[in-house]
Amino acid sequence: MVNTKRKMVELLEQQLPEEGVAATSIDGIKLYRVDRSFTRKPASYNSEIIIIAQGEKRVFLGDDVYTYNPSRYLVLPVPLPAECEAMVSPDGPLLGISVKVDPLTVGEILLELDETRPPAEYLHKGIYTAPMTESIADTALRLLEALSSPDDGRILGPMIMREMIYRVLRGENGEALQALAYRDRRFFQIAKVLNKIHETYHQDHDIKSLAMEAGMSISSFHTSFKAVTDASPLQYIKSVRLHKARELMTQDGVNAYNAALRVGYESPSQFNREYKRFFGITPARDAAGILNENAS
Repeated sequence: MVNTKRKMVELLEQQLPEEGVAATSIDGIKLYRVDRSFTRKPASYNSEIIIIAQGEKRVFLGDDVYTYNPSRYLVLPVPLPAECEAMVSPDGPLLGISVKVDPLTVGEILLELDETRPPAEYLHKGIYTAPMTESIADTALRLLEALSSPDDGRILGPMIMREMIYRVLRGENGEALQALAYRDRRFFQIAKVLNKIHETYHQDHDIKSLAMEAGMSISSFHTSFKAVTDASPLQYIKSVRLHKARELMTQDGVNAYNAALRVGYESPSQFNREYKRFFGITPARDAAGILNENAS
């Protein structure tokens, strides 16, 4: 596995020579590079599998800490706001690859495996780590190799992504990912609501309507939601909106006033207060600082 990881590092450095997050020619695959360690700060994760070839990250969700590095991969069956910190290796930058998790693909694989019987009822957290295996590391390497050729990326990319999801489903703690496919289970119901929030974060969401969509009473919805995300529905919605506003300002150059309106805030002053409380800095200063970092 050592040679596999070394090849992954070489390919990631070639394909992402500068710090940042980059989309690729394969839809649903992103590459990550961090050049400097950073301390604990808010972060927003998608529904994805993240494999680190070099360096280490820690994710903080409530009282739990999830460490991922070349020896352990991270899985998020659902999108989650959390906090994270990064430790860059003396050997070089933190380098990683992420694979989008598609519930339909999960369901199709389970059908082909003839594993349609739901596991015992258990409400999993929306995040876990598991030990890296040779088969998963090899699959990640082949994804990176496919990215080096437009034809390979177009033809082989989707097949290798599907293989990655299969490998993770069969790996340790894979039952948490399997839960996405069972429509009558609470985890699936909460996951469906989380995806809706991420897609329509700029709209008003009342808890009663979200609970009805999940097919739960309000009290059961609150309990199940917190079990998966370690946050109340209102806290989760606020976190998603603030992260989306930060992306608009730092990646798209939108000013604080318009970012607030686009993520659903009617009061810019309320947005400024909540943003500073959440990120520890005003929106304008945060955007200016990140833009200056990117320019340097």
